[in-house]
Amino acid sequence: MSIATVNPATGETIKTYEAMGEEETERRLQLAEATFRTYRTTSFAERAALMNRAADLLDEDQQEIGRVMTTEMGKPVKQARAEAAKCAKAMRWYAGHAEELLADEEPAAADVEDSGASRALVRYRPLGPVLAVMPWNFPLWQVVRFAAPALMAGNVGLLKHASNVPQTALYLEDLFHRAGFPQGCFQTLLIGSGAVDDILRDERVKAATLTGSEPAGRAVASTAGEMIKKTVLELGGSDPFVVMPSADIDRAAEVAVTARVQNNGQSCIAAKRFIVHTDVHDAFAERFVAGMRALRTGDPMREDTEVGPLASERGRADLEELVDDARRGGAAVLCGGERPDGPGWYYPPTVLAGITREMRIHREEAFGPVATLYRAADLDEAVLIANDSPFGLSSNVWTRDEADVDRFVRDLEAGGVYVNGMTASHPAFPFGGVKRSGYGRELSGHGIREFCNITTVWHGA
Repeated sequence: MSIATVNPATGETIKTYEAMGEEETERRLQLAEATFRTYRTTSFAERAALMNRAADLLDEDQQEIGRVMTTEMGKPVKQARAEAAKCAKAMRWYAGHAEELLADEEPAAADVEDSGASRALVRYRPLGPVLAVMPWNFPLWQVVRFAAPALMAGNVGLLKHASNVPQTALYLEDLFHRAGFPQGCFQTLLIGSGAVDDILRDERVKAATLTGSEPAGRAVASTAGEMIKKTVLELGGSDPFVVMPSADIDRAAEVAVTARVQNNGQSCIAAKRFIVHTDVHDAFAERFVAGMRALRTGDPMREDTEVGPLASERGRADLEELVDDARRGGAAVLCGGERPDGPGWYYPPTVLAGITREMRIHREEAFGPVATLYRAADLDEAVLIANDSPFGLSSNVWTRDEADVDRFVRDLEAGGVYVNGMTASHPAFPFGGVKRSGYGRELSGHGIREFCNITTVWHGA
């Protein structure tokens, strides 16, 4: 199993790591269990002080860790620094809100009386060590949005990160250690994916969260189901971006470009399917294609780069296969569509039109800067196209008509509906999807309660 930093801009292997053996993994599991026994009794104020300190350190490290992320997975360095800043913001948000979000709840007095109790309450208690299986595309953010609420709730974390971002994974363990969290509160396991099953089966691990592919989600959910352990899954997405006649077409096309190529197009919540009402289709397409063509692609360490390389050679090959399949099926390539010469795993911003249900790209997630463009005759057809996907993570709707908004919010099969804006995660709002995009929620109060024992406390008369 290769655990290595391979620079996707050059293909050069920068640093390799030996996977942890069974003895070291066992030591860390023992430490997690022992640490939880005492950490669970700490106060919210104590946890908040540690979390705020971690946020301060992350702010100080922003330049350095930004370059590490860019070296490991290729995102433009400006976006990497922004990711670090977003993580610090989420840490502070949970430090400031966890106590309120997990405060004891008192049922209505009439219900307490009806139950025969003198008093009753609902209390949120931590579960224990939680295993996090995390992806490479947002190597800091995906972890922090689990770790911040989990640690603030009194749980401890075990991170199995993607094998191509080991330096970021080790940085995260060091960050929480430097912030003063007790040793064992947050540990990185440098292990291959084949070792995940045994760890999840271990009785000391109480729950798991995974962000990643459908096969990985199925494997974790299957084992967790067998062991009767709580899981949260955030899997793929092929988000629709619907544009109606009343929309601001210039603004919609501008945002559409960013929504498609953020993180080099390697984002579950990136808009991927652009469904445009026929009355404004041509005007939108002209602006959108022009915007995609104008993007600056190149060295992700340059401050002016807008699209860097894909994270892996396999990822680029998978994307090419989807584009080639669509082209063979009759799709029109409005821009891009050809691998550039030279080193690195680059792929140009690409727009495909004339998509049919028989094409793989209609039903599979395109994880890279490739957009598909659809024409819809009316709102009903736009909804049908949007929902004709195995995924249901988020969605984007552009309209000034409130009746349109009501219909889309009612009928779109997604975990989020973003009106006249781009899907983005924020610590205050729940994040997650339906259908093959997974289940459970991250962030907000919903996210922090996912890994809590929701306990009824009842006192007799």
